[in-house]
Amino acid sequence: MRVCVIGAGTIGSLIAGHVGRTCDVQVLTRRQEHADALNAAGQQISGKHEHVAPVRATADAAELDEFDVGVIAVKANDLDVTAARLAGLSPNAAMMTIQNGIGAEEVVHRHGDWPIISAVTFMSGIRHSDSHVQYELDTATWMGPWAQTGTDYALVEEMANLMIASGLEAEPMPDLLPAQWSKLIFNSAVNGVAALTGLPHVELFAHEDEPADLGHVVHALIDEGKAVAAAAGIELHDDPWEMNCLAVARGETNKGDYAHLPSMLEDVLAQRPTEIEFIGGALVREGERLGVPTPLQAAVYRLIKAKEASWKVAVHR
Repeated sequence: MRVCVIGAGTIGSLIAGHVGRTCDVQVLTRRQEHADALNAAGQQISGKHEHVAPVRATADAAELDEFDVGVIAVKANDLDVTAARLAGLSPNAAMMTIQNGIGAEEVVHRHGDWPIISAVTFMSGIRHSDSHVQYELDTATWMGPWAQTGTDYALVEEMANLMIASGLEAEPMPDLLPAQWSKLIFNSAVNGVAALTGLPHVELFAHEDEPADLGHVVHALIDEGKAVAAAAGIELHDDPWEMNCLAVARGETNKGDYAHLPSMLEDVLAQRPTEIEFIGGALVREGERLGVPTPLQAAVYRLIKAKEASWKVAVHR
């Protein structure tokens, strides 16, 4: 299989740096200097695994060779511009979306008739340079066929097997929506609270013993999300509250390594736009469509949008 990884942030680098050991991998970067670094040094992986994978990289989509699967690993906010760069390329390929939230498939589909594999991932790492990423959280990527393009499930299984053979965790599913919504609800609560409090995902997110404990807010946000999923007729793959409790318990066990920074907190710390529209915003809009109240989700969504706006406002003391 010929794979093209589109986007070389942390997730894209982890995928390219593993899959590149088992098959032909191209990487489409945003900057030419990034492509030059990968061509010269390969993609280095450290942490859970230690190796260097050869990859071919370019910042010019027109220079890409034909590929069989394109893994679009950019932030949701960059998806429309990125998919437009791919328009007309590799018409016989499939595209795999791997963004937070919901709605990525529709964005990509506007730019080409490729079959689409929907995916969500829980793996994470730390990007040290253009050619070096540290693999920290080796959890699964869930993937399934997007029904609107009639994607063959055998292709999903082939891609999952390729990732597993490369050393990554992956699980194919005939219907991804239950898993996709489990992560959406988990993310809307955990990412939203982290972005507003500045806290990494630590045990406080699961504490409910005292009236002032943060876990009450996280749990209430999750309950609102579950009500929206139920109204949409979606039976969740995993309970998002249990996902939260398991994640912080794992973090406490491994606290000597690092405290996980949710992606939205990383964006806030860097003062760049968050993915709130695809996560909390999408959940609020779905609740409105289905007639399900989501007052806490709406408050977090609007507060994060206000935080983004604050970076452009001069404060005079």
